[in-house]
This record gives sequence, C-alpha cells and structure tokens, in this order.
Amino acid sequence: ANFLKIGLEMLKTKFLGMELDNPTILASGLLGVSRDSLKNVVKNGAGAVTIKSISRESRKGHHNPILLTFDKGVMNAVGYSNPGLVEAKKEFSNLQEVNAPVFASIIGTTLEDFAYMAKNFLSKEFAAVEVPLSCPHTPGFGLLAGQGTPEQTFEITRTVKKHTSLPVILKLSPGIPNLVEVAKAAEKAGADAINMGNTHGPGMVINIETKKPVLDFKVGGVSGPAIKPITVRCVYDLYPNLKIPIIGTGGVTTWRDAVEIMMAGASVVGMGSAIYYEGVDVFSKVSLGIKNFLEKEGYGHVKELVGAAHD
Repeated sequence: ANFLKIGLEMLKTKFLGMELDNPTILASGLLGVSRDSLKNVVKNGAGAVTIKSISRESRKGHHNPILLTFDKGVMNAVGYSNPGLVEAKKEFSNLQEVNAPVFASIIGTTLEDFAYMAKNFLSKEFAAVEVPLSCPHTPGFGLLAGQGTPEQTFEITRTVKKHTSLPVILKLSPGIPNLVEVAKAAEKAGADAINMGNTHGPGMVINIETKKPVLDFKVGGVSGPAIKPITVRCVYDLYPNLKIPIIGTGGVTTWRDAVEIMMAGASVVGMGSAIYYEGVDVFSKVSLGIKNFLEKEGYGHVKELVGAAHD
C-alpha cells in the first residue's frame, strides 16, 4: 500500500486543518479497537482512522449473536462494548506510531458524561473527536436516548466544544426525518464537520426455522451496500445547507461509490463494512480507483469532485 504515499498529489485532501494522503477514513466500530489495528489499517491505505466509541465506564454490550450478514448488507447490535475511559487511555497512547490522523469517538447518556469524556479522555494525540448521536440499537445512547433531535444535538455539541480544543465531528443518522435541521443545529453549536452517517434502521432478520430474530437484541443497525443510496441522498441534502465539511459514510464499498458520495457533497468518505466485503486493503483499492478516474476524466485534483452533482 506504500504506493499511496508516493506522488499521488491529486489525492491529498485538506480536512479540518490536517492534510490526509487520500480522502478515505476508517469508520468507527471496525478495526478501531487498538493502536496496532489502527496502524494496520493505515498501512493498507486509509487517509485517517477513527477509534471505536468509548464511554466513561466499561460496557459489555449486547449478548451474541451481535452480527449478521444478509443479501446486500450487514446488521449489528454490538451495544457499544468498550473497555471504558481508563483502559482506553492506555491503549490509545503513542498515536504518532499510527502515521495518520486518529479521530477519537466518545459517547454518553447525559451532558455531564460528554463533558467528562471531553475533559478526561481527549488528549492532543487525537486529531479530532467524533460524537455519534445516531446509534439505533443501544438503550440510553443515540436515537434510543433522544439524542438525534435538534435541541439535544445543539446541547451535546456545545458541551463537547466547551471542553476540548479538538475539531468536533457530529455523526448523524440517515433515519432522522428533520436531518438538515439537526445538522444545522450542530453547526450552530460549533461543530467543525458532520459525519453522515451511521448505520440505518434498526432492522431485523428472522430465522424462519427457529421462528426467532437472529440477533440476540432482535434489532440492529443496517450497513453495507444496501444503504448507499440513502447516504448519497442525505449528503446531497446537507451539502447546500452547511458551511462545514461532510464525511460521507454508509455503503461505500468501491471507488465508484466514493466518487458518487463525493459528488453528492462529501469532502471525505468513511468505510467500515467495506472491509468485510473487500478486505482491509479496500482503502488502497478505493484510492487507486479514484486516482484512475480523475486522470481518465481530466480532473486535476480530488477536491474537484466535491459537490460536482449540484447545479
């Protein structure tokens, strides 16, 4: 994957004051569990990486089975399992070894939780912090805690901004009916970027032999190729209404998907389930595909793709 480091100036992307080698980012939740796993993803071409979401106390999450695949996607109900703040601080240290920007991800059930996490977890080793308000399958968090409203989004964003100097990225759900209003509330409260978005749903798959839902929690967040058209539409809706940049996440599996989501208005693209479909080197494959497309179509730089589908 080192070919990505050599001479691919047309892929270099400025995002939140940092320069990424290319516009691909590891989404939170997959392979962001340790410093070593982050290093491996960067070796395989990611321009930046996001750690899995960390809460104040450790969480076991939901019982197995927590993951399944179906025709065109993946469904999970992990339940934010994580080691908690104290252990996570030990694991996510010496992040300069990762050789790419590392984004933190913090979760909470109250404003006080978010303030505590911002003050006590976010070190200068992180390049930015992502705040997901959009999990569709964990009681007390995200959509199951009412965190996806404009009012809650504003308050949580303002609280995190107050307690950290890092750029703050708000991760929103494609299932929010008043999406533009919520994103604008985040922007008004000081968000530096929007990650559009999280898993969709919740959805359910039933085993017809056992006559029971496959996941232990019954429902889970839907990701993978099936949700890409929804992500494209959400990014397209947000782009003309925001001044801050957008990360397009959800269903990006190939370079064509990445180009499409950037033309809708995303400055960079997040990938998670793509690793299941294409392997960990999907970041290299997507970047190389984008580069070939730029050259073939006569673009000078990847930034020319951003918002190209708008009049």
